Amino acid sequence: MKLSSLPLLFLVTSSTLFAVDFAREVQPLLAEHCLECHGPDDSKGGLVLTNRELALKTLKSGAHGIVPGKPDESEMIARLLSTDPEEQMPPPKHREKHPVKSRDIEVLKKWIAEGAKFEQHWAYKPVTRPKGDGIDGFIRAKLAEMGLSPSREADPITLIKRATYDLHGLPPSLSDLADASDWSDQKYEVLIDRLLASERFGERWGRHWLDMARYADSDGYEKDRPRPDAWRFRDWVIRAINDDMPFDQFTIEQLAGDLLPEATPEQIVATAFNRQTLTNTEGGTDQEQFRIEACMDRTETLGTVWLGLTVGCARCHTHKYDQITQTEYYQLFAYFNNGDEANRQVPTSPAEWAAYEKNNGDAVKKLIPLRKALDAAKAELPVKLPAWEKAIQERLSKAAAAKTTQKFESLPIAEMKAKAANLKKQPDGSLLAENKAPKTDSYTLSFRSHAKPISALQLEVLPDASLPSHGPGQNKNGNFVLTKFSASIEQNKSRREIMLHSPKADFEQKTFTAEKVLDADDQTGWAISGSTGKKHTLTLQLAQPITLKADETLVIELEQNYKQLGHTIGHLRLLAASEETEDSIAPEAVRKILSEEPKRRNPVVIQPLWDWLAKVDPEVVAADTALKQAEAKLPKPPLMDVRVITQRTNTPRKTNLLHRGDFLQPAEEVSPGALSTLPPLKGSSRLDLAKWLVSKNNPLTPRVTVNHFWTRLFGEGLVHTVADFGVRGDAPTHPELLDWLADEFMKQGWSRKKILKTIMMSATYRQSSEFVVRPSGRPGGLKPELRTAVMEIDPKNYLLWRQNRLRVDGEIVRDLYLGASGLLSAKIGGPSVYPPIPEGIDALSYAGNFKWTTSKGEDRYRRGMYTFFKRTAPHPDLTTFDCPDANTTNVRRTVSNTPLQALTTLNAEAFSEAAQALAKRVLSDASLKDDASRLTQAFRYCVARRPSAPEHASLQKLLEESRYTYQNTSADEAKAAFGTHAAPNIATAENAAWVAVTRIILNLDELITRE
Repeated sequence: MKLSSLPLLFLVTSSTLFAVDFAREVQPLLAEHCLECHGPDDSKGGLVLTNRELALKTLKSGAHGIVPGKPDESEMIARLLSTDPEEQMPPPKHREKHPVKSRDIEVLKKWIAEGAKFEQHWAYKPVTRPKGDGIDGFIRAKLAEMGLSPSREADPITLIKRATYDLHGLPPSLSDLADASDWSDQKYEVLIDRLLASERFGERWGRHWLDMARYADSDGYEKDRPRPDAWRFRDWVIRAINDDMPFDQFTIEQLAGDLLPEATPEQIVATAFNRQTLTNTEGGTDQEQFRIEACMDRTETLGTVWLGLTVGCARCHTHKYDQITQTEYYQLFAYFNNGDEANRQVPTSPAEWAAYEKNNGDAVKKLIPLRKALDAAKAELPVKLPAWEKAIQERLSKAAAAKTTQKFESLPIAEMKAKAANLKKQPDGSLLAENKAPKTDSYTLSFRSHAKPISALQLEVLPDASLPSHGPGQNKNGNFVLTKFSASIEQNKSRREIMLHSPKADFEQKTFTAEKVLDADDQTGWAISGSTGKKHTLTLQLAQPITLKADETLVIELEQNYKQLGHTIGHLRLLAASEETEDSIAPEAVRKILSEEPKRRNPVVIQPLWDWLAKVDPEVVAADTALKQAEAKLPKPPLMDVRVITQRTNTPRKTNLLHRGDFLQPAEEVSPGALSTLPPLKGSSRLDLAKWLVSKNNPLTPRVTVNHFWTRLFGEGLVHTVADFGVRGDAPTHPELLDWLADEFMKQGWSRKKILKTIMMSATYRQSSEFVVRPSGRPGGLKPELRTAVMEIDPKNYLLWRQNRLRVDGEIVRDLYLGASGLLSAKIGGPSVYPPIPEGIDALSYAGNFKWTTSKGEDRYRRGMYTFFKRTAPHPDLTTFDCPDANTTNVRRTVSNTPLQALTTLNAEAFSEAAQALAKRVLSDASLKDDASRLTQAFRYCVARRPSAPEHASLQKLLEESRYTYQNTSADEAKAAFGTHAAPNIATAENAAWVAVTRIILNLDELITRE
């Protein structure tokens, strides 16, 4: 039998010898041609084709769309065969774009003749372990059916490079390549184990997950503000993957780590997965709209990443093709609807925190309950906000109506102390320092008898002839630096701090502004250079007016600890005002927020309101004070704020179905729940949802996940529509293998590393990617007529009779250049960095609100996954190589091949610099004695293998021509070729000539292709 006859044979046997498979043959046809008009929302003529019961009902015309066993009496077939434009279904306009093939009609006729059975879609059936001899057994069985044999195994160099690219995204080391000379299965397995054990694995596979998580370093939308803490989630992903956290736990912690019993800081950080949504910080937007939009994004991301379903299609109406109703969409949505966006303080890294705990013993452990108490108190603030706001608004309205201004009166000093100065009270109630200026100082002033309420304090600094340059400071130019201003009430030897806000000065030195007297930095503060020798005032408001009782003392401390010594105040006076004004009630930024409608308050811009509320709420203040007192006894802890998700427990939101997805049109209320086609979900929390996703009863998550893994290693999934396992998606090419892998993944404890090793150890993965096909039982290469036949059967290599050539991801392109050149930084994790970028790109940001400052040192050469990713203006090298925009989840990147890519790797600064460094690398290697060895080594650094004789000859010719060129040009032009990467003791022209050669070697397609 000729191989070219196989397509026809396959068609005939599948349509005549076997029963019609509803899920694989009929359901896709109904989805493509029928369900738009005869689906769950539309039932033209009374025909609904979503299930058997509805499909068999009598039509409005009295006919029957489907008569089981009798296709000739079925109106559906009659309409398919009709040539009358008025009767024909689907109508002519549809057929123009989606022709109905005669084979399609035959399949439907045969299906009806066999009883018109509706079966469950293949993706929703339980995962069962099929009988078979592992990966290779399933692949070879399918190849044998088609009369094909697998390709030979790739050569050792190719395998080493392939595995290293797939697991690390970097060039293989020369020591790994050395194993190729004595290759064996054992050496290959040792290589795989070593690659999986390296921290580089977490970076490579963490990048895949960050695509799914829609990770970026900015908010998105028009303003697209930076997210300086975003990298902390990226670090969590890298560590989790390197630790081979089981995928079920990996899922649970990201979706609901905050709901786990005694959740650890790392489990809290994991929930930042839910905060990768876009944030709109534009003024005047309705924030409820964008809160709902974020919840929808979380719902649809879950549907894509874990279920492989286009659940977003059911946002506005019941899904046209898949069994997902609009109600079910909002049942999933309900799990996220009570997740509130919050900031939490967590360690900068587990390692830094472990070191801190080790060095500080049990005292650190005592901080944990205090920090939890503070988080709990802050979590109550949204509940308290309405009542607090009502009271504040009443005070603001009263103050606005009164239109009063503050009048300041001198405070009578009861006691005064200074660490160094000799303060003398003056007749006008002021204090004068009569001694020589000390290096630093601290003044403590006490006041007892003041009958009026105090709503504001004012510090006057006064000139005096006894002071240098007439003061008011004691520095030689009359300046001072007030680093901190604090006030407290002392009663019976106990002291409580007074909350001060809105410091304002009549004059302030640039960068030494009034607001800095309230920060924690003792090297910042208020100063008046440029206006010394004059009186100046600093005014601070009290968050809550006070009235001194008979046994209370007002204590004011003035810290002056500036590092440039002698910047102390020489002449001062303290005053107080009693009138309550709008300025005294709350800071201007808070009042501005309070003036907006609550529904239009932006979650980012509103942060000053939450900060203020935290400062004045008694429970938060008490918890914060207790924590700070405990922390004060310890060194500064390595902590940072991170955006995470928390569960709303008080005043939970109700979830309603939204008519056409419009948040302004709520319909009936719904409760949390799952899809009816899948096993039931018990419970109403995100934790219940997460556990349901990775339950062994849920058939989608393991299938979808192993398909993701397969796609990374072969370029195509066993299900080609990686994001759509629904009716409109492709059926798996090897369904038994897909289920075998899903079952194996779960049996291996959901281990990412184990399943990857299982796949990569297979002969299928290790095949050559050469286009050399052997018919079953025939040795040797492929004859031209057989090559044509194979291309007819399997043009895209879906049967996997060979491996695939794959271009690497955008970030990996630069990583390979840096790795080959020796520039790559080995640093793992940390904040995002700013590699070189073309001039003016940052100016494309909104209103020029973003400046790209190129990183220095090793940060210039970090891996591409650490490059700061601004959603509205990504690094152009990344977009050139198809990096997604991070606005939505991405489970599979597109891959383009454009001339711009070759021009970028040839000319962009980062790639040119890599060529310079590679030239330096080979010229500086003392073990390389001549051109031949240097050319070979440079070639191996880039593409792993040794150059062929013609390739070597071409490179040698290029080197000689380049030498001639640079020996006959100016030294400045030659120096420009190698920039700052000059090889020591090498002539300028020689250095430049080698750069010309390394630019060409690095620009080989083979470098950025996984083969």
